[in-house]
Amino acid sequence: MAKGNIQLTNREISWLYFNERVLQEAADVSVPLIERIRFLAIFSSNLDEFYRVRVPTLSRLANINAKAKELLGYNPKKILKEIKEIVVNQEYRFDDLYENVIIKELEAERIFIINEKQLNVKRGEFIRNYFREKLLSTLVPVMLDDTKPFPELKDRGIYFFVRLSKKDKRQKVQYSLIEIPLESLERFIVLPETNNLKFVILLDDIIRYCLDDIYFIFDYPEVEAYSIQLTRDAELTLDTNVSEKFIDTLAKSLQKRKKGKPMRLLYDNNIPLSMLSYLVAKLDLTSDGLIPGSRYHNFKDFINFPNVGRPELEYPKEVPLRVKDLDLSKSIFSQMAKRDYLINLPYQSFDYIIHFMREAAIDPKVTEISITLYRLAANSRVINALINAAKNGKKVNCLVELKARFDEQNNIYWMNRLEEEGVNVSHGLHDYKVHSKICLVTRIEKGKPVYYASLATGNFNEKTSRIYCDHSLFTTHQGIANELRRLFRSLDKKIFLDDYKYLIVSPLETRKKVYGFIDQEVKNAHEGKPAYMVLKMNSLADEEMIGKLYEASNAGVKIQLIIRGMCCLVPGVPGMSKNIEVISIIDKYLEHARLWIFGNGGKELMFMSSADFMTRNLDQRVEVGFPVLDPEIRQELRDIIDIQLRDNTKAREINAANTNRYRRTEDVVKHRAQKEIYTYLKNKLQK
Repeated sequence: MAKGNIQLTNREISWLYFNERVLQEAADVSVPLIERIRFLAIFSSNLDEFYRVRVPTLSRLANINAKAKELLGYNPKKILKEIKEIVVNQEYRFDDLYENVIIKELEAERIFIINEKQLNVKRGEFIRNYFREKLLSTLVPVMLDDTKPFPELKDRGIYFFVRLSKKDKRQKVQYSLIEIPLESLERFIVLPETNNLKFVILLDDIIRYCLDDIYFIFDYPEVEAYSIQLTRDAELTLDTNVSEKFIDTLAKSLQKRKKGKPMRLLYDNNIPLSMLSYLVAKLDLTSDGLIPGSRYHNFKDFINFPNVGRPELEYPKEVPLRVKDLDLSKSIFSQMAKRDYLINLPYQSFDYIIHFMREAAIDPKVTEISITLYRLAANSRVINALINAAKNGKKVNCLVELKARFDEQNNIYWMNRLEEEGVNVSHGLHDYKVHSKICLVTRIEKGKPVYYASLATGNFNEKTSRIYCDHSLFTTHQGIANELRRLFRSLDKKIFLDDYKYLIVSPLETRKKVYGFIDQEVKNAHEGKPAYMVLKMNSLADEEMIGKLYEASNAGVKIQLIIRGMCCLVPGVPGMSKNIEVISIIDKYLEHARLWIFGNGGKELMFMSSADFMTRNLDQRVEVGFPVLDPEIRQELRDIIDIQLRDNTKAREINAANTNRYRRTEDVVKHRAQKEIYTYLKNKLQK
């Protein structure tokens, strides 16, 4: 796609090719087998969210007039058609990979996923008893009647669409629906081991095996069930003009989300055409929303597939490393007073962040804690520390972003809990999400306030900290701290300020300041000075920002990008982006950090940030970027980036053809960034 003179990859198409890279990990035989199953689960979960959020937006755009399409720069209907073609192709490869590769490799490990047709008498008795004890009481089939409205199917719920029929096919059939109770029961049941053979059966197949127990009162000798899953529009429509009713409005919108417009019907591709036609008519779906799949849906549950085999079938559990010279048995504040510290998650322990919070909660000299929270763990130790701080008489100011997509309900719960415990809670700004990851502690020393700050690229979330690669900075730099104070005050007043010297804050300044850094690189290139940028982030989609990067490339600036997810920039095009190289690293951990390096004529500038280069991050969210000033930390981050740029094992090239080709360098040595970063940080402890 091209808009004006700028060549771009459509963001939805780019996202699908990111998910393709996840599917590649599931197909990679060098990845442990259980982990490959988990990558299939991640692929499936990603696609569910795509159909809940991105496809509904495109569907709305498809209804606008031709002039609006011209302004968009693309035809939404054409993109929707392309999406379906890509997704159907990916689903076929997904099913083939699972059924014809993964299953066989599990069997080679003496692990068998069996279905209802593969049960012998003994295992059948076990299943029948399990069904009657655990399942039967939770299942209430709905008998369908054309004289009554069709039942409202839950978003992403798994149902069996059941046909009851006589042997005489001329007699009328009866249709029924059964919701599979995935929320209350385990999806996988491990059967008793036999002769050192392990057997696992899905909840779905237990129900299939026992259908006669469910429909015993009906005189239908033939009962067949096919799995279906409906994905609904999950975007929220909020009345943000009524501020005092914001939380109630959000809660009601969350309920509406469950009943959003049907966007995709994923169905067992063995379902008879007559049954599928019946569903299409009842659900008012278009052909674009029909996606054939396997007999199992909600594959995201396979993230919890039990490893009943060898430990080697999973990645080894690496012990989080210590941060050099940062001692958890001593005061974090006393150590921060001497120098800055960097925590590299998940290679190093999130306990340092928790220790920082806990010390702030009990230290008699601490008077105030201010923090922004976007996504929180289910049993959050961060929240516990903040509550303890309030109980100890500290003033605790907590901004909880209620509009964090799919975490809204969880964040409403935590907000209410914090308020009950005496924490000063704000639920953010109506028109802007607060996506920053910042915390500021005020401590009275010798009668004066001294500030201790934690700024990060990822959330204050101990669960995701074990699987997301992020950086968290501890600093007492008073210039940064004073600007954080100013920022927290402005958020409390629900206003935006600019003219920060150290911080780079959206929505007013990030775009302007980054443009300034790019312009300086262009100027340096024209003057024959070293001119380069290394930018790492999750997504690059903003058209104006991409245009600036193209401009820099044409001026001779060397640009290296590490983009995990969608990348609408097209690299390597003569006359436009020949000086731009883009790689994407998909591996054991999710690359989530945002780091920007600008050559600056030989005096490198380095920033970390909560922001990607997407329009929403630049213009419609509160994001915080911050400079890395400590020389040792700058070198450590530079070393980590250089390791990632050398990756020739898990890095893929992003190119115009969207081939997702594994990046192969001239270096004969295999480099795998995540493994080498762990080794690098471990070796630093020995020095």
